[in-house]
Amino acid sequence: MTPTQQRWFRRGEIALWALVAGALLFRALPPREIGVVALDAPAPGFSLRTLDGERVSLDRLRGDVVLVNFWATWCPPCRLEMPGFQAVYEDYRDRGFSVVGLAMDVGGPEAVAAFVRDNGIGYPVAMAPEVVTLRYGGVDALPQSFLVDRQGRVRRIVSGVFSEGTLRKSIEELLAQ
Repeated sequence: MTPTQQRWFRRGEIALWALVAGALLFRALPPREIGVVALDAPAPGFSLRTLDGERVSLDRLRGDVVLVNFWATWCPPCRLEMPGFQAVYEDYRDRGFSVVGLAMDVGGPEAVAAFVRDNGIGYPVAMAPEVVTLRYGGVDALPQSFLVDRQGRVRRIVSGVFSEGTLRKSIEELLAQ
């Protein structure tokens, strides 16, 4: 075998062992069930401690129209939609509308709390644990929003920016039901 062939053979052998190690690791990891969120189906429940230390749960918000928003401080589209969420929250909270922001930042709650404070966000914000993101389909893109009706059913799913105008129209429709 020539030196060039030997190098290629070694590279192939290394790639094969890396593939075997990856397969073994994949088999050794615990399974992760990813939920499926469908329109008009019950919204996956959660009960979390907010950044303020209060408890927020979807069950306690039953009877309200609820926007569940997965976001992160480093996500430009998330940052773009949040002032609209705050304005809508202020306008509709007395009529039975709630927002729950679920932050997916890996930096921890301190950075998220600073962002929330600096940007005047008044609705409840909690860190999104993996179990909740999995229940909501894995949340593989941000922002991701789920609008839940008074009976706890998912009525709208928005991947990407949920514009203030569209949110207002959707809330008006759900509050009228």
